[in-house]
Amino acid sequence: MQDTKHKKMKAISQEFTAKFQYDVFFSQNIFQIDNPLLRDLLSSENTEGKRKALFVLDNGVHEAHPDLQKQIVAYCFAHSDVIDLRTVPILVPGGEKSKNDYSLVDYLLKEIDEFGICRHSYIVGIGGGAVLDMVGFAATIAHRGIRHIRIPTTVLAQNDSGVGVKNSINFFNKKNFLGTFSPPQAVINDVSFLSTLHPRDWRAGISEALKVALIKDEGFFREIQANVSNYEQRESHAMESLIYKCAVLHLNHISGGGDPFERDSARPLDFGHWAAHKLEQMSNYRLRHGEAVAIGIALDVTYAHLSGLLPEDAWKEIIVLIEELGFRLYVPELSQNIDNGSDSDSILAGIEEFREHLGGQLSITLIDRIGHGLEVHEIDRRLMTQSIHTLKAHHESLMALEE
Repeated sequence: MQDTKHKKMKAISQEFTAKFQYDVFFSQNIFQIDNPLLRDLLSSENTEGKRKALFVLDNGVHEAHPDLQKQIVAYCFAHSDVIDLRTVPILVPGGEKSKNDYSLVDYLLKEIDEFGICRHSYIVGIGGGAVLDMVGFAATIAHRGIRHIRIPTTVLAQNDSGVGVKNSINFFNKKNFLGTFSPPQAVINDVSFLSTLHPRDWRAGISEALKVALIKDEGFFREIQANVSNYEQRESHAMESLIYKCAVLHLNHISGGGDPFERDSARPLDFGHWAAHKLEQMSNYRLRHGEAVAIGIALDVTYAHLSGLLPEDAWKEIIVLIEELGFRLYVPELSQNIDNGSDSDSILAGIEEFREHLGGQLSITLIDRIGHGLEVHEIDRRLMTQSIHTLKAHHESLMALEE
């Protein structure tokens, strides 16, 4: 009698490759009627008829450019043979407020439904990285994906978050807990938006350039060193060069790193971010993302130095540059509850949250020299605590000198 209890299961093996391609454009004054860039993007596909478009605008950008809504409407009217503007640009709060409030996603989904935005339509997000994350998330989950165009308006969004393939919102009080991988149709970096940035937002984006320079390109690190005074004086050419080179390094990693949708645990572009994400949450988002990343970088290079990976002269060089760029190395949240014997109420909880976010093995990027990153899979909590105390002591000595 044949034993059928352990019959071999049949399986159909499925494999396919999906090709993604998008361009990052560098322009200015893109809503001037005689600038054809956006019009050409919307008319680039071989589809008959007009393309429905829904614009979502960061309220902070609106306040800095109060005529922008009218300019967008006028631009779409002038190119109405291509663009079917469904309603005036929708205003949403800027900054992390846009990612902390799921009702904004719900609101955008209702607008998408009401105005008949379909898979062949376009959603155009205009704003900082947080707004673009939220808008991209809503665009991706509506109809299983609507084409979205990003128009980043901050240094950080133009050189980092706005040019990648990730969309997300914060949930359960955790950074980027809900999200998707969905490449934009295109990214337009309009340098004219940078002129009205608050000094903190102008500076904050430099930390992401420093991050990618430290793990990938010593020459870029030296360029940042050489241009500190130019950034401080808001010299546009220096900042445009920084944004362009940082964007190139990020895009090269996404396309050439072999893991564009981050299915593996290694996340080199998250250097300094395990602590940064936790600091943002602990400070109730008082800290800008770039400011938190600068502290996270300082912490991880200090840990790398104390653990014997990073030579002292390189560590000092990096710490000095972070300070020269105008960033703080320490905030009270960094050492909050650090000595109470429990990770749960301290920055160290960010290590486990980061591992959970990775979805597997802990993998944190450190550096052993400027321009070269490497992955470690364990963190010595005693040594990390010592690193925090080192930054605190350094901060206190600086404060004493200023008194």
